Amino acid sequence: MSNFGSARALPDVASVLTAENLHGLFQPIVDVAKCAVFGHEGLIRGVRDTPDYLPAALFREANAEGVSNELEFIAAEVILAGYRQERGGNLLFMNFSARAITQMGSGAGHEQFCSTLLRCDMPARSLVIEITDHERVADHHGLAHAIQFLRGMGVAIALDEFGDGSSSLRLWAELQPEYVKIDRYFCNGIHADGKKVQTVKAMLRLAENFGSRVIAEGIEEASDLRVVRDLGIGFVQGYATGRPAAIPSDTIPAPALSVLAARDIAVFPELRRAFHYSPKAGQLLVTAPSVTAASTNQELLELFQRHAHLHAVAVLQDGRPVGLVNRRRFTDKFMLPYYPELYGRKSCAEFMDSDPVVIETSQPLEDLIQVLTSDDQRYLSDGYILVDAGRYVGLGTAEQLVRSVTELRIESARHANPLTFLPGNIPVSEHIRRLLAGGNGFAASYCDLNNFKPFNDQFGYWHGDKMIRLLAGVIVGECDAHRDFAGHVGGDDFVVLFQSIDWEKRCAQIISRFNSAALTLFDAPTRDRGYIESEDRQGNPTRFALTTLSIGALHVTPGAFHAPEDVASAAAAAKHQAKKLTTGLFIQRPAAASTSSPTALAASASPLVA
Repeated sequence: MSNFGSARALPDVASVLTAENLHGLFQPIVDVAKCAVFGHEGLIRGVRDTPDYLPAALFREANAEGVSNELEFIAAEVILAGYRQERGGNLLFMNFSARAITQMGSGAGHEQFCSTLLRCDMPARSLVIEITDHERVADHHGLAHAIQFLRGMGVAIALDEFGDGSSSLRLWAELQPEYVKIDRYFCNGIHADGKKVQTVKAMLRLAENFGSRVIAEGIEEASDLRVVRDLGIGFVQGYATGRPAAIPSDTIPAPALSVLAARDIAVFPELRRAFHYSPKAGQLLVTAPSVTAASTNQELLELFQRHAHLHAVAVLQDGRPVGLVNRRRFTDKFMLPYYPELYGRKSCAEFMDSDPVVIETSQPLEDLIQVLTSDDQRYLSDGYILVDAGRYVGLGTAEQLVRSVTELRIESARHANPLTFLPGNIPVSEHIRRLLAGGNGFAASYCDLNNFKPFNDQFGYWHGDKMIRLLAGVIVGECDAHRDFAGHVGGDDFVVLFQSIDWEKRCAQIISRFNSAALTLFDAPTRDRGYIESEDRQGNPTRFALTTLSIGALHVTPGAFHAPEDVASAAAAAKHQAKKLTTGLFIQRPAAASTSSPTALAASASPLVA
């Protein structure tokens, strides 16, 4: 048994906690930019096919006996010795709790740690100690002192499983670790979760501020590897890039190597899921005086006269609204002959609406669309009362509500189209920017319906929405989800950014599939006639051809464009050309890679006969 650590006798678990019953496995950590193994994490295992094989069971048993520190030190020596014996030549990452690391800061700990490295023939500069702390660090000073000692020897520090709920941002800021490992929860399945993408982006910004390098754990699928690669994460670890093995391997599995070496740009999950601009009703608040039921009509009149801007006044009882008095209706009626004399000293409750629209300030603004669309339209003239936990805080106006909800809907639509839920203008532009920055060729395709307005006028907006959703489904169905990005930029306009090498075939297939499926949305007489009977923009009866699809496709080569808006403009120009062709597909190719303007590209444009 090793003498590394405390010399306490091990009680009932002694038969398990010995170097003879423990062995190490080594999982590769891959450098994304270099497409090479950068290091290995040493993992401890017990006796195979026993309950104590996995480390969770081992440490649970050791913790119950009060010898978890001893297990950590014994496991460390087993891993260190095994790595050198199996000729591991990269950095070795090894787990220690903060408590065990603090122990290394003592005089005895110094000596034991150094002697263990010497026995195992492990240079300190080849070691990275991971702080795996799932409890609150009690002795920050002692931990910092121990880490200072370790760094003085050449050992690097990593913060493990950051983001698992028990990791400490304070620890990151105080210790300034050379590496931070993002917990597997945020990386596993990231290709399908926009929220995880945004969270990892935030962690990367923290790492940049603190000067740490980031390692993504839990990478089990090529699709996740592609996303973390394009997020700018430097190092990855997981089954996709190599499983734990008794002999350290420097070989990266072929599927992972293919992803790392590829130059295509990952399609991030729909950013609509990561768009959380959710303002509250409190932003509509207008501070306004109030009255109580004990206030007289004369007092209310004087209040209105002092505050010329007030459209209404809330009536309160114990700080809670019981009614609302509309200024115009009150003054129109109260100023009639004899009304001041008859009602001046009576309660203002005589003129209040006892069932006003009341809105909590914490209510999401998006939810207030129900107020706009309800049959009760009193808010247009009366406004509404805003409360905080039921207590009056102020008023709101119809103008504010309509404007704010409209702005919110417009802003939301820029991120995700509310009809098809495909990414909107902002995510489309962001993806074009990433494609341009990647320096790879791609195709920007602009899709537009022919004679959609006559169809909409003839069959109604409901069928019009069905046709747009049909087109969205056809487009998505013909895209490679990992390489092609489909966006809905408004109305019947769609943009598809292809990285698939067979993008021309996919465009032709989209047109063919849609034109065939769209026929089912027409009634039988219209299909039989082959045209729509409707009116032109001047109101004249006109025959329109059945609705079909046109696609203008722009082949973008490296260096041809420098801004997303230039790509969008050139693709739109190609779309206009496509609408003139019976085939519905027009491909615009750049004359040379150095072409920088959309107009120069038009000279080499050519139609593709489908």
